[in-house]
Amino acid sequence: MRLLHTMLRVADLEKSIAFYTGILGMKELRRADNEQYRYTLAFVGYGGEKDTTVLELTYNWDTDGYDLGNAYGHIAIEFEDIYQACDAIKAAGGNVSREPGPVKGGTTEIAFVKDPDGYSIELIQKKDYSDL
Repeated sequence: MRLLHTMLRVADLEKSIAFYTGILGMKELRRADNEQYRYTLAFVGYGGEKDTTVLELTYNWDTDGYDLGNAYGHIAIEFEDIYQACDAIKAAGGNVSREPGPVKGGTTEIAFVKDPDGYSIELIQKKDYSDL
């Protein structure tokens, strides 16, 4: 068994795809429209669905916004250099909501960004996993 994808409902599909591909460096893997039920699914990720976990962006044609609620936390993505990634995200117009630095009470270096719908994405500095 493996984790296949995480689904996020988005208000503007093209804006969301532009964020995940243009700012976070993912690729659009596939897209499917459902005329009868009026929605579009777009899958984005860093690798193919056969080998990696991806994001499913769900755009309901008749909905222009969502309440994020208080149960959702964040998506976490590992980066080689979160400091450089945050600089690039800001230069591309992205929203860095927590600047890079150590997590409170620990040594793991993290940052947070917000996607166009306000979802939080944690950027985690790549670790050396050889001692885990």
